[in-house]
Amino acid sequence: MSSQQHYDAIVIGSGQAGGPLATALGAAGRQTALIERGDVGGTCINVGCTPTKTMVASARVAYLARRAADYGVRVGDVSVDLKRVRQRKRDIVKSFRSGSEQQIAEGENVELLRGEARFTGPKALAVNLGDGTERRLTADLIVIDTGGRPAMPDLPGLDRVKPLDSTSIMELAETPEHLIVLGGGYVGLEFAQMFRRFGSEVTVVQRGERLLNREDPDIAEAVADVLREDGIDVLLRAETISAEVGRQDGVRLRVKTPEGERSIDGSHLMAATGRQPNTDRLDAATGGVELDKRGYVKVDERLRTTAPDVFAVGDVIGGPAFTHISYDHFRILRENLIDGGDATTTGRLVPYVVYLDPQLGRVGLGEEEARRQGRTVKVASMPMSSVARALETDETRGLMKAVVDAETDQVLGCAIFGIEGGEIMSLLEVAMMGGVTATALRDGIFAHPTIAESLNNLFASFRE
Repeated sequence: MSSQQHYDAIVIGSGQAGGPLATALGAAGRQTALIERGDVGGTCINVGCTPTKTMVASARVAYLARRAADYGVRVGDVSVDLKRVRQRKRDIVKSFRSGSEQQIAEGENVELLRGEARFTGPKALAVNLGDGTERRLTADLIVIDTGGRPAMPDLPGLDRVKPLDSTSIMELAETPEHLIVLGGGYVGLEFAQMFRRFGSEVTVVQRGERLLNREDPDIAEAVADVLREDGIDVLLRAETISAEVGRQDGVRLRVKTPEGERSIDGSHLMAATGRQPNTDRLDAATGGVELDKRGYVKVDERLRTTAPDVFAVGDVIGGPAFTHISYDHFRILRENLIDGGDATTTGRLVPYVVYLDPQLGRVGLGEEEARRQGRTVKVASMPMSSVARALETDETRGLMKAVVDAETDQVLGCAIFGIEGGEIMSLLEVAMMGGVTATALRDGIFAHPTIAESLNNLFASFRE
C-alpha cells in the first residue's frame, strides 16, 4: 500500500544534528517528519561516543587496579568480566537513547517514521516502513543526516576471517586472546589500549610511518611510546598483504614490513581503517543531490546541497566526523532556517579528543600545518613529568604542546597529551576564542595544584 503526505520539513536521520533540528523545526510551527531506519540518536549514542567511552572507563579501572601497589594500596588478582562490561555499556546506551526518544515524542509537530528513505524526485521521498508498507512524502525543506558506518578495506581473504569493526567488537562476550588491530587511527588505538587493559595481547598494524597521521611527529611518537609501554606491539610502515584463517579458527595476517615479510597470528581481527557514508540506498541523484567520488554529500559553507531547499549535516558530508561538529551543524541550520540568520562553517575551531589514557586533546593548527602555511611560529612544549599535579597523581606520561603566532602572540593550536588532556585543550580553545595571548596565559594565576597551572610553565618555554 502507498500513501502520500506533504510536510513543511523532512529530516532523514535522528543523529546529533537531525534529532534536535527536527524538534526545533516542530517547535517553530513546521509540520516535520523525522525518518529513522535504525536506533534513535545516531552513531554517537548507539555505537560511537557513548558506548566506547563507557568501555574505556571500565578499562581504566582495570588499569588502575593493577597499578594499586604504586599508590600503596593492596588488592588481589585483577580480572575483567567482559559480559558485565558489555551490560554496563548497553544500559547506559539504552538510557541515553530513551532520553532522545522522549525528546522527540514530546516535541510539537514532529512525527517519527521508522523506516528507510530514498529520493523519488526533487523534494520527494519514499519511505519503506518496518511493517512492509511504503509512504510517499514531499516537503518544502529536506535535511539529510544519514551518517556513516565502518568501511572494510579491500584485502584478499578478509571476508573469510570474519573481521570485527568498531560496532561488533563491543558485543564480544569474552576477551580476545590476541587482538590484531588493522589501522593506527583514533578509533583503532582506543580499542587497542582498551582490550590490552581487559587482558588481551594486542598488535596494531599501521601502514603509514606513524600513528595518528594527522598529528605532529612528536605527538604521534609519544602516543606510540605509551602504547608500547602498555605492552601493545605497534608495527609501523607495515603493509597488509592478505588475511586467512589461522590456528584454532583464528586469523593470520601477512604483512610486509621494512624488515621483510612476516605473518601475525591472532584470535581476532579488528578492521579500523575508515568509514563510509550511508548514501548508497538514498538515490540522491534522483533528488538532484550530488555526491563526491567517495559517496559523501556535497555541501557549501551553509550546508546547502546542490538541490534547492535540501541540506545535509553530520558525518554524511565528510570532513570532521565528530558529534560536536554534527551538533554545530544543527546550530547553523537552526539559526539560518528558523531564526533568519546567516551562519556558516567558515573559520570555526574544530576540537577533538582521542580517548586514550592519557587523553589526547587537539584544537587548531599543529606545528607541521602552521609551517606549511608559511606562518612564523614559536612552539611551546613540555613533558607531563614537569607538571606537579601529574607527579602527585603518578600520571606523568605524555606532553603538552602549543603553537603560537610569533608576531601576534596568539595561540594557533595545541595538542595536550596527558592526564585530562581534553579538559586542558578546551581551556586553551576558550583562550583562542577570546584572543587571550600566550603571555597572558604565562602570567595568569591558576589555582595550585591543578593541571591548568602548568600553562604558566608551558608558555614560559618556547622554541622558534
